[in-house]
Amino acid sequence: MSEVVGEISEGVGTITLNRPERRNALSVAMAAGLVAELRAMEASREVGAIVLTGAGGAFCSGGEVQDFHVQGGQGAGAAEVDQAAVEEQRRQQEETVGRIYRCRKPVLASIPGAVAGAGMGLALAADLRIGSPRTIFATAFGAVGLAGDFGVAWLLHQLVGPAKTRELMFLNPRIRGEECLTLGLVNWMVPEDELQQRTHEIATRLARGASHALKEMKQNLLRAPHEDLTASMHAEVSLHKATGLTRDHVAAVKAFVNKETPVFPLGWHEELT
Repeated sequence: MSEVVGEISEGVGTITLNRPERRNALSVAMAAGLVAELRAMEASREVGAIVLTGAGGAFCSGGEVQDFHVQGGQGAGAAEVDQAAVEEQRRQQEETVGRIYRCRKPVLASIPGAVAGAGMGLALAADLRIGSPRTIFATAFGAVGLAGDFGVAWLLHQLVGPAKTRELMFLNPRIRGEECLTLGLVNWMVPEDELQQRTHEIATRLARGASHALKEMKQNLLRAPHEDLTASMHAEVSLHKATGLTRDHVAAVKAFVNKETPVFPLGWHEELT
């Protein structure tokens, strides 16, 4: 069976991490499969939104610690850091966490259970997250004597602030259920038996939205933490005016005036990108 499964339905591309026997720990094959599916979903005219989830009741438990043990540690017993391995992991992180974070389409992480280590990077890079009372977040790096990777420290800092990030990184508490919602690690917390349906509802709503506007909204949001207000407003105007030229905008205005629900066929905006 493939370690990553991709499916498209009703405008939603679902990517499932599929090593349930290992709580979807991130293997080399899984990382490669994830990159391939992310590229395909982002490029597909059939996909308006992407869901990232895990099989078997977990999201992703991070790196494959059993492999570390067999190798004699992540460094395989070497006395010096392998610079080729550093460059390879940088590329892998950029192609997974970086690609999710900068994706031109909305990404929703549906988190059925445990998410830890590198898995947190994948989940936190998504635009939105939904969980259930079984959802558990843990940074986990300190528990195996590692400093942390896959952007977890940076992404946590953006979501929960510096003090809480230090607590989560240094002490590695398990954040469960409603506390995930209180901290802002998830946007929604729903009963376990409703997770799949609510994920579908949110994702299809995103997929049926004005895709060009959503793409440019995301550019504004990605830029905002790194610019002052004036620079951000100036950049917003160009994108705002560009979306005003799209068929999505014209259709939305007409529907608004007529008190109707607008319809945005996938791919309408592509001639203008």
